[in-house]
Amino acid sequence: MRVGVFGGSFDPVHYGHLILAENSREAARLDLVLFVPAPRPPHKLDREQTPFFRRVEMLELAVAGHPAFQVSQIEKDRPGPSFTVDTLSQLQAEHPEADLFLLLGSDSLQDLPSWYRPDRIAELATLVVTFRPGAERPPELPPPFRVVWVDAPRIDISSSDIRKRVQSGRTIRYLLPRAVECYIETHRLYRD
Repeated sequence: MRVGVFGGSFDPVHYGHLILAENSREAARLDLVLFVPAPRPPHKLDREQTPFFRRVEMLELAVAGHPAFQVSQIEKDRPGPSFTVDTLSQLQAEHPEADLFLLLGSDSLQDLPSWYRPDRIAELATLVVTFRPGAERPPELPPPFRVVWVDAPRIDISSSDIRKRVQSGRTIRYLLPRAVECYIETHRLYRD
């Protein structure tokens, strides 16, 4: 089984995330894409995040009806920051028969050498890299990295922009699934 692993804060999930996941699924012939929200991303420890359960519920609304998309709470109770290598190691231990594929935007690929244990990440998963708006294709990574390059529509949507829009009373219609938009409205997320 070919399993894609797509981690992030997803605060909130939006169409950019979903388009990246769908194009990666198709290009890498993935049987399953796991959306793995990080309770405490190591690069976002300095800002308050929406509670984990709220981000999980928004993800579940966003992927509902897609048979190859699932939300995983594998990082929920892990202490400390959420490191990709720990998630991949746990998934490999739980599903030794699965081939793992780590979904990334090309901007994240540039930061990969500074991640915790990039060498081990390379051993555990093939990278599936989607080009993001304004990003150039990075140079080829040396072995043991394996990379599947994905050309996808360039959708310039960010979670931080969505949060700012909500906070200032601007529309977020068509930036994310309507069910997620309604959830944000109902629970009054991203307001002061």
